[in-house]
Amino acid sequence: MDMTHTRYAFVKAQWHADIVDRALDGFLETIPAGQVDVFDVPGAFEMPLMARDLAASGRYAAVVCAAFVVDGGIYRHDFVAQSVVDGLMRAGLDTGVPVLSVSLTPHHYQETDHHNAIYREHFVTKGREAAQAALGILRAREALTVRAA
Repeated sequence: MDMTHTRYAFVKAQWHADIVDRALDGFLETIPAGQVDVFDVPGAFEMPLMARDLAASGRYAAVVCAAFVVDGGIYRHDFVAQSVVDGLMRAGLDTGVPVLSVSLTPHHYQETDHHNAIYREHFVTKGREAAQAALGILRAREALTVRAA
């Protein structure tokens, strides 16, 4: 597979965008920006449908989704996070296109400068890891096709 012509979709939830957007920064350290189409969605819950539509479009080698799901004290954020991850997995399985998650669900998060700095840096790292995972799964699937031929 010629990686120079491979396109990626990067979906990011807008809740805590100042933190979540850092995942894109990390991703772009490995994958050239010219190969990445970026899509914003309101929150994590909207990511699986968007991921499925992007994967089904046939335009992308992989779809990466980033969100920060925190405990707002009103609902069980872990249920939301689990539903999102399940939906992203289903989008990948249904379309045959890798759908990767950079969704963090911390148990303890307060909107302090200290916590925000920690999570911003963590999202950069997770973005880098997502880029490596995308390249890795594409190489693994390419090897599978070569062996089958």
